[in-house]
Amino acid sequence: MENKDKQLVLSVKDLAVSFKTDAGLVHAVRGVSFDLFKGETLCIVGESGSGKSVTSKTIMGILSANAVIENGSVIYEGEDLTKIDESEFHRIRGHKIGMVFQDPLSSLNPIMKVGKQITEAMLVNSDLMKQKYDRIISKEEAAYKNIEAKRKTAYQRAERLIENFDEDYNKQIYALQSKIKEAFYLASTTNPCENEILLVKEKYAALFKELRAYETSKDEQKLTKEQKAKLSKEVKEKLEKLRTQRQDELTPLLEQTRVAREKAYNEAVEIQNENNKKVKELLAKQKAEHVRVVAEAKKMKKEADVEFNNARPALKAALDAKKKEAKAEIEKYKAEAKAVYDADMAALREKGASKEELEKRTKEYNSLFRISKEEAKAAALKVMAEVGIPQPEVRFNQYPFEFSGGMRQRIVIAIALTANPEVLICDEPTTALDVTIQAQILELINRLKKERNMSVIFISHDLGVVANMADRVAVMYAGKIVEVGTAAEVFYDPKHPYTWALLSSIPDLDSHEQLEAIPGTPPYLLNPPKGDAFAARNKYAMAIDFKSEPPFFKVTDTHYAATWLLDKRAPKAEKPRIVSQRIKASLAREQASKQEEKKNDNGGEQNA
Repeated sequence: MENKDKQLVLSVKDLAVSFKTDAGLVHAVRGVSFDLFKGETLCIVGESGSGKSVTSKTIMGILSANAVIENGSVIYEGEDLTKIDESEFHRIRGHKIGMVFQDPLSSLNPIMKVGKQITEAMLVNSDLMKQKYDRIISKEEAAYKNIEAKRKTAYQRAERLIENFDEDYNKQIYALQSKIKEAFYLASTTNPCENEILLVKEKYAALFKELRAYETSKDEQKLTKEQKAKLSKEVKEKLEKLRTQRQDELTPLLEQTRVAREKAYNEAVEIQNENNKKVKELLAKQKAEHVRVVAEAKKMKKEADVEFNNARPALKAALDAKKKEAKAEIEKYKAEAKAVYDADMAALREKGASKEELEKRTKEYNSLFRISKEEAKAAALKVMAEVGIPQPEVRFNQYPFEFSGGMRQRIVIAIALTANPEVLICDEPTTALDVTIQAQILELINRLKKERNMSVIFISHDLGVVANMADRVAVMYAGKIVEVGTAAEVFYDPKHPYTWALLSSIPDLDSHEQLEAIPGTPPYLLNPPKGDAFAARNKYAMAIDFKSEPPFFKVTDTHYAATWLLDKRAPKAEKPRIVSQRIKASLAREQASKQEEKKNDNGGEQNA
């Protein structure tokens, strides 16, 4: 899947990220791999919950506290970003890898003027000598910190080994105990004659009501004392007869219920005895194996300690030497700058320069060591104009609520650009915007990418949004990439049924058919499904999809899809009619556009 003709900027390999919850580990990202090249836009698309944002947050080092990076690597400038500490991330985050979030309003401070928010990062990192010092020692410092982070990661994996071991046994024990509770609950609620009992009770309730009504109607008449006594006796006898009849009908039904419940209770007791025995066996097995797992975890820690202690002295010595070299280089730089400054000031004074000229030269000298507020503001105004904010001098002093949604997103992009990052991650930056503003923001990101030669990771749930800006597209589902290829390959020759489903659900002007909704919902990744995660929602699914996870099948050197439909033994499956029609219409439009351009070019040459 690599492009050897381009410069590799970022490489994600077999990344797995989970989240600790009360119910267990939720496996949000499950073995994601992709490369990002210089100057390209990689679009990652998929439904909500597919793992797109978790992947981007892993790259940025901003995962929540309950996140666990279980496996994989994120390689940037030779460093594995999954193993570096926060201080090293501070050197990279914002400076080399920037991010634009989905909701601009929640990304901005509502009570701080936008100008201050844009210049804030520049002023926080205004010490240019410190930046220079950090750049000089960065390689050696990263190597030293990485060995520390590697040991820390090994310790964490050792602890997780024990946690996962205990969790596995606890799940088995909980399942057995749950079956006992379920059995006793069913025993207490078993009622095979429930409907018959209800019908009998309702029938006699109606008869009782009817008899009472008869008694009331007679009682309203002017009866003698003897007649009232006779009526009372008659009603009483009938009530007693009805009660006896009701009991005669209910008794066999209640006996059947009693027998059924007794049987269910005895079965529950058997389940309890059997499962308690299994729980006891599991606890004994867990106790015995726990010793082995703890020993294995200790071994992992010991090996990490040995590796750390062996590598640390040399790395520490190299870092100390580099720090000494960096200090000397900075002192030399300061001395040379001071000499030039003193000479210039002497020359200016000798020729009788004005106070303004002397102050200007002093500012130039100071700007070599620290970014001033004036310089930060000038840089902010420049980047505000660059992202298309009109009247930047006026807008600089306004609050976020004074901007429209599209303008707020431009401010967020401006903040991300102030450090001139090499990589820009855009996490659904157009979701909260209307269609017209969406197009403007997409066009802006495209233009900035070309002008600054940035690499962009663009995340979206809408294939239609990324159609005109992607160089390559990776389709994600249930924490995995299921198809990846160039934009033309994914849009004009999609291979995975999930990609077909996404394309079928996009509204466009050419389609006259009803859009096809994707049935069902994505799987709950606390217990990821066996086989192809999309199988339950896939009308093209085969039996093997429910048993085995498909590997990546090669379509071209740049196009891969993880679907058993590409296996040579699989039956031929045609993509949905609506997708085929859309591809045909799109290709026709593209061909017509090229012919029109060629016609215009020829016309221009003839006129010339």
